[in-house]
Amino acid sequence: MGQDIFEFSINFVKLHVILFSMIGLVPFMVWAERRVSALIQNRLGPNRYGPFGLMQILADLVKPLMKEDFVKSKQHKALYYIAPILAVVPPALVFGAIPFSAPFSIPAFELWGFFLGPYTFHFQAFHLNTAVVFALGISSLSAYALLAAGWSSESKYPMLGALRAAAQNISYELALSLSLVGVLLLFNSLDFLEIIRAQNGPLSFSFFGKNVVWSFLPNWGIFYQPLGAFIFFVTLIAECNRIPFDLPEAEAELVSGYHTEYGGIKLILFYIGEYAHIMVSSALMVTFYFGGFNLYPWTKDSLLSFFGSEIMVSLFLFMVFLLKFFFFIFVFMWIRWSLPRFRYNQLMDLGWKSLLPWALFNTVMTALLIFFAN
Repeated sequence: MGQDIFEFSINFVKLHVILFSMIGLVPFMVWAERRVSALIQNRLGPNRYGPFGLMQILADLVKPLMKEDFVKSKQHKALYYIAPILAVVPPALVFGAIPFSAPFSIPAFELWGFFLGPYTFHFQAFHLNTAVVFALGISSLSAYALLAAGWSSESKYPMLGALRAAAQNISYELALSLSLVGVLLLFNSLDFLEIIRAQNGPLSFSFFGKNVVWSFLPNWGIFYQPLGAFIFFVTLIAECNRIPFDLPEAEAELVSGYHTEYGGIKLILFYIGEYAHIMVSSALMVTFYFGGFNLYPWTKDSLLSFFGSEIMVSLFLFMVFLLKFFFFIFVFMWIRWSLPRFRYNQLMDLGWKSLLPWALFNTVMTALLIFFAN
């Protein structure tokens, strides 16, 4: 956490700010999704309480807190209460490992007679050299929350939703992991920060011993791996259980699926987990395929000469990351209100018969191109 009390304090505060920012963003995402759906359906959406209907957020938060906490006598109470927490913790841990901006350095200084520093602070809760493996491993644990919720409810609809969620996660995680192999082969790193740094500058690659530079395009992963990016994005929607992949909930078939027996604050935790997965998915898309916090054609050195402060450069790049981040959150909402729900056999066929073979093809072709081009 740090080499002294100052660095420890900064990292401690930073960790909690990132965590509570993720949770605090959820009510605004709910409001934004209502506004987006209203625009798509040619209606107004929330507009009565407060400016632009923003006070509706307060009502949405207060109402669940006032609801009765009901538990059936036959339920497995321990798992029943643990499941909503399990839905929130994995995406929160992954969110903390994603770099939102370039790290900045603080030179050594004197404070109250003590010499402190130098320090290097990262724009993330914690920095891992194997962050990709960490993200894939931790995010897969969310399936246990859905299984625990469905099984502990002792009801047939939640149990069916839990079984659907488990089968869906298994089916789509294979394609999701394989779609990332191409990016990892190209950038040769499991560190999020190194992957972002590799996407800096113009598009450049080696082709049969010749260095090719296309200065009109940034060096983003999407231009190297368009098929991998498409597969990755589709599987992310499935992992988030969003329409058209929301078969574990499927209100028309399973009432509310795995969280049918939940209400009040426990149901709110499931919603926080769902929107946290959307935030993590959007951040991962930006990190792997859209340059992270990079802003082409400007580099960190050119921005440093303009702003004159490394901290100001990091804050500016943080805003760049947020713009890309919110764009993909909007795309998630756009897709939800534009596409119909799949039938269950269509969902499984898409995962096993289409996405998985194409992800395997993309991996093999990327490896062959890298081998022969160099």
